[in-house]
Formats: sequence, structure tokens, C-alpha cells
Amino acid sequence: MTNKPKYHLIDNAKYALAGLRAAFRDEVSFKIEIGLFVIAQIAIFASPIALIYKVILGISAFLPLFAELINSAIERVVDLVTVEFHPLAKAAKDIGSSVVFVSIIITVAIWLSVFYFIFFE
Repeated sequence: MTNKPKYHLIDNAKYALAGLRAAFRDEVSFKIEIGLFVIAQIAIFASPIALIYKVILGISAFLPLFAELINSAIERVVDLVTVEFHPLAKAAKDIGSSVVFVSIIITVAIWLSVFYFIFFE
């Protein structure tokens, strides 16, 4: 037997929401991405395109938010571990930023593909 704490769905949901609140409160990039996400969702909902395209675009818009949360978590852990410059700390933060960058590239590629199918197929 191990001394694992019992799983509590409500408590875990509270922790997840606390993480979202912390990211929104403290991370400027996350606030910007939330704003863009809301604008994108409104545009998707208002556009006269097929439901499947709305679903694809709507879900893909979550990718940068997901990546930004991962990046923010990495940055906080690095900041907790060291306040001095270290090449490994810099590399960890840079790699976290690259996760956001790649997620944006993927999202743009998905959106361009969908728009291609809407307008040229």
C-alpha cells in the first residue's frame, strides 16, 4: 500500500480553476490569448460555415491556451528553483516558449486548411 491521497473530483477541479485564475491574473500573454480566443469563438459562432468546420476551428483555438499554461508552469518552476542566470534555466524557459510558438503555427495551419476547404473546394 502507498500513502497516496484519495482522489477528490471536486477538489481537483478547484485546483484546476485556481491554476486558470493564477494564469489569468499573472500572465499577460495568457490574457492576450484569452482575448484572441474569445474573438475567435465569436467569429466562429457567427460565421455561416458548416458545423464540422466550426468544431474544428473552435477546438483548435484551445491549443495556444493549453501551450501557454504549460509554458507558465515551466517558467514558475524555473523561477522557484533559481533566481540566478543558468543556461539550463534559460533553455527550459526557451523550450516552454517554443511550445507556445509551435501551437500557434499548428493553429494557423488548421485555420488556413479549413478556410481553403471552405473557399476553394
